[in-house]
Amino acid sequence: PTHTLWLERVIAMHHRYPGAITFIFCSDNYLAEMNQQYLDHDTFTDVITFDYSSGAVISGDIFISIDRIKDNAVQFNNAFEKELQLVMVHGVLHLLGFEDKEKASEKAMRDAEVAALNLLEHL
Repeated sequence: PTHTLWLERVIAMHHRYPGAITFIFCSDNYLAEMNQQYLDHDTFTDVITFDYSSGAVISGDIFISIDRIKDNAVQFNNAFEKELQLVMVHGVLHLLGFEDKEKASEKAMRDAEVAALNLLEHL
């Protein structure tokens, strides 16, 4: 599938190798409970990533709220599929070590997202 090839190439762009990466699609409520339980955040979120990477091999579980994707697509006037692709690659970038908690690291994350989405358009 195109998305598998795309994400493998995103990982390769960062000189790493794909391992076992699982996407789990769930509801807002389910992900909010996980956010509270594991991160002590009492908010909705679109993605939570659990990193099991070892060395250059990238592995992890990426939980994505389909409810958030739908809402964000409407809010940002984006197609559902485009919003889903953005959140999927956002999770993979977290596995690659990108962070988005502070301004400088958030800019690096956004730049990497743009590069990844541009790559997808050219597959």
